[in-house]
Amino acid sequence: MGILSGNPKDEPLHYGEVYGVWAFLTAAKGLVAGNQTHLNHAGDEDLRKLIEEAIHASQQEIKQIETLLKDNGVGLPPTPPERPKAALEDIPAGARFQDQEIAAALGTEIAAGLVSCSKMIGQSTREDIAMMFGQFHTQKASLGAKVLRLTKEKGWLVSPPLHYSKTEDR
Repeated sequence: MGILSGNPKDEPLHYGEVYGVWAFLTAAKGLVAGNQTHLNHAGDEDLRKLIEEAIHASQQEIKQIETLLKDNGVGLPPTPPERPKAALEDIPAGARFQDQEIAAALGTEIAAGLVSCSKMIGQSTREDIAMMFGQFHTQKASLGAKVLRLTKEKGWLVSPPLHYSKTEDR
């Protein structure tokens, strides 16, 4: 049997897996802090629920990834402090993120997360890591669909210019 056969948890991580998982963890920790801040600024209740769902999903990812890295003797990146809860009314109007801006940022972060998960799935030689990131990918895709639906319903979606073929009759 080779070094990469048997129980995947007994296999060593390769450098790409270590760096990719560590970088994903760093980003996830930053997104929790950023989304906690966005939660303070969000006024729309449906948007607040999606932000809370994103925070919870990131926190679950963080737990799984920290366990993986600890089990493999890899140091963890620092964790930003929890953001305090603030009342929307206490934030000056000119300093507030608008709901449309928060929804766009949430959609962008989910899209970037999908790419990161796909990269980790593709570069992993350990099946357990590929499967973990497959799970994360599925959860992000589901949340992304909810955010897209909300932005359409609320009229917040800023669509790029639509392209029509020059040969098309109008």
